[in-house]
Amino acid sequence: MITLPRTIAVLALLAVAPLSLSAEREVEMVEEVLVVLSSASPLTQGMAMMLSTAMLERGARVNVLLCDQAGELALKSYDGEALKPKEATPGQLLRGLLSQGASVNVCGLYLPNSGRDRDELFEGVGIALPPEVSKQMLDSQVRSFTF
Repeated sequence: MITLPRTIAVLALLAVAPLSLSAEREVEMVEEVLVVLSSASPLTQGMAMMLSTAMLERGARVNVLLCDQAGELALKSYDGEALKPKEATPGQLLRGLLSQGASVNVCGLYLPNSGRDRDELFEGVGIALPPEVSKQMLDSQVRSFTF
């Protein structure tokens, strides 16, 4: 036999359950991200750029650090293959990020070790300095992603 107090307790739990589920779905958004890209894979590069764009569109400050072969995305001479469904190369996606306000830098080791020159980088791309990058990496308010 179901008693009135038990029925009330069950109804109260059912009434509160949606509130607790919605509270679990709330995500604390970070204000700034550091995306470190060193992969030579066009698919990985493209996904990193697409996710960075999505974070920028959600209001995050996006800082992109290009290392190793990913530094080629910042070259004026970069000519990659367009990826579906955007029909854009990772380099074009990177330029889009830059035009929307993202910070883009090549790692400090890229130019001197790739035989490239600063003049070969497209406008707006900087050269990262280890003290600045390490500060971002250690900042608890900045979330880092590595591709």
